[in-house]
Amino acid sequence: MIPPMEAGRRYHVGDLRGRLMREARDMLDEGGLKQLNLRALAARAGITAGSMYHHYESKAELLGELAAGGFKELRHELEAADRAAGDGQRLRAWATGYFHFARREPALFALMFDPEMTELTPVTEARAAALAGLHAIVGEVAVSQHRLAAPLDQITLAVWAAAHGAAALSSSARDQSDLMDDVIAGLDALFRPARVWRRLESREDFPRLRRPPLDRWESHHPIDQR
Repeated sequence: MIPPMEAGRRYHVGDLRGRLMREARDMLDEGGLKQLNLRALAARAGITAGSMYHHYESKAELLGELAAGGFKELRHELEAADRAAGDGQRLRAWATGYFHFARREPALFALMFDPEMTELTPVTEARAAALAGLHAIVGEVAVSQHRLAAPLDQITLAVWAAAHGAAALSSSARDQSDLMDDVIAGLDALFRPARVWRRLESREDFPRLRRPPLDRWESHHPIDQR
């Protein structure tokens, strides 16, 4: 039987960095950021604590790589959600995909936006790449609606803020899984012309319309109104 330390050293040649990331991710999920320390991580990976510094100069560098990986994972999920979105649903798909990622990976999501992480170059680059996907979607939606002068940067920020805010609000309650739907419905109501809203209020089925179909969010969003 190979001793645990010897088994761990086998990863030192080629896969140790990846192993450290996997173990760090598991520790983060199990106990949060406060429980993740280099000595415990080294023990789980089967190496000495001193060996950690052959791969990472500091705990911040290791956590930065973990946070950057979180943004890359988020970007890939959002790209998949966009490919699966139907007509008029792309912004909704991005926002709900972002929201559900944050709900599913609370510890990783918190690390991604930890103040000590947000200024690290790998993290800022990975975050920018994730948001660039949203900016591209906003631009394509604007073009499809012939809104060539739409303020794309501000609209991108608004969609991101709505999704991130909903994620933050839902983090303290388990029964808030549909909060993003409520936020989108609220935005739809906010930007719907007042005369249209008053007309809807007079309809017998108005209570059902308080949460309009989410695929209508883009059609009523400011960048889509002609």
